[in-house]
Amino acid sequence: MNIVLDTNVLVSAVWSPGRNAYNILSAAFARRFTLCYDHRILEEYERVLRYPKLGFTAQEVNAVLDPLLKNGLSVVADPIPEVPFERDETDRKFYEVAKFCCAVLISGNLAHYPPDPEILSPADFCRRYL
Repeated sequence: MNIVLDTNVLVSAVWSPGRNAYNILSAAFARRFTLCYDHRILEEYERVLRYPKLGFTAQEVNAVLDPLLKNGLSVVADPIPEVPFERDETDRKFYEVAKFCCAVLISGNLAHYPPDPEILSPADFCRRYL
């Protein structure tokens, strides 16, 4: 199964070992799921994980990004301009990659996305698939 993680889920996974986001990321690193991303998502992951205010060490950032690059699926997704993103246009990239990869999109900000049964919170994803 393909999945796309919104950046807030990735940050939560690093911050909160043992919680839903961490369990999802661990399952993906164990190859139960395939993490899908494109260059826009990867750039955001790296930029946000390296924010000084988050306080992650370079080792912690690399412990997330290295397996993602090694085991994930990098794509060039087709644009989907007809779907409105009124709350946060920057979330469009996650939606486009998820649709391109027939993936479940996992986000802590469901209100930022159009209604879609394949967009789940970390808790809902864990209840359904873990």
